[in-house]
Amino acid sequence: MSKITIALEAAVATVIANSPKDVRPTARQRANVDRAFADILKLIAPRIRHFIRQYGLVAHWDDAEQCCAIAVHRAIEAYDPAKAQFTTFVNWQLRGELQSLRFRLMIDQRPSAKKVEATTVSLHALSIGAEGEEASLESMIEDENALSLTESAASDHLAGDLRSALIGRYVDHLRQVGMDQLKRAARAKRPAAVAHDPSRPRFKAKNDGVDPADIAEMEAKLAEHVHLVERRIFDDTCLDDLEQEFGIAKERLRQTAKRAAKTIADLAAAEPHFASDLGRKLPQRRRTTRVPAQPTVTIVPDAHAAHNQLTTVVAITPETMENVGDGIEAGLVQACPALISETLN
Repeated sequence: MSKITIALEAAVATVIANSPKDVRPTARQRANVDRAFADILKLIAPRIRHFIRQYGLVAHWDDAEQCCAIAVHRAIEAYDPAKAQFTTFVNWQLRGELQSLRFRLMIDQRPSAKKVEATTVSLHALSIGAEGEEASLESMIEDENALSLTESAASDHLAGDLRSALIGRYVDHLRQVGMDQLKRAARAKRPAAVAHDPSRPRFKAKNDGVDPADIAEMEAKLAEHVHLVERRIFDDTCLDDLEQEFGIAKERLRQTAKRAAKTIADLAAAEPHFASDLGRKLPQRRRTTRVPAQPTVTIVPDAHAAHNQLTTVVAITPETMENVGDGIEAGLVQACPALISETLN
């Protein structure tokens, strides 16, 4: 390595050693960084002059030197001694800053650009308003209404899914009601029953006795009815347009839409999985568990029991305590006169 390369590596190592990342540098460290940075600029000054002439920025010498100083500072921050030497790494930083300065100050001066009359425009030049005010590129790219538009689109998507689910449940309900009516009508028109041979199996179809033509007619009417309900309830189409489209009186259209809205609301309220989508909670019944009655346990003996009929409980107060002995003796004399007389004799 040459003497300049060795001196550059030593100066860069000094700057890196005196620039701690997590701790605020001391005054001595800042002085060492400034001294080493000045040495780096002095060592690469010939290279800076060469690049300034090469990029045609002699008329903007001071600005070019400031850009080169910024390039050196960025090169020191991103330099990794294990990957390359600083003399090679700093060249690309200097070229990039000078190229950027040239694009900001003048059109592209390269021969290839002159042949096609190309003009290079800096993105920062586009951020200058009509009155000369400067704005950042982020403010030009950022959409202030992005959040509200995203939330609105998500809300519309969820509302569309809920609408499809409600209409599907309503169609299933109408189809079930229509099939029940067709089955009852088929049973009423069924001829007298023929005696069935018990030795042969009996098969029953899903739509036993229902004419397929009646089912097809019901499906066609159901599709037309659902289309009408969607246009009136969900698309909020006026009655005049629906009258011209379906050929039905406006009053009948209004009543049909009103009954359909009530039916859809009842179906949604009856099924729990629609409650969270509609933003409300359905009332839940409280389950009560009956606990069998436990027998009452007392420490006082039952006075009505047969073995307790001859027992008498007497309350003793402090005033009668002195006569307890006399009372007990008198009671014994009354209860056992024969025993006492025998004992005395």
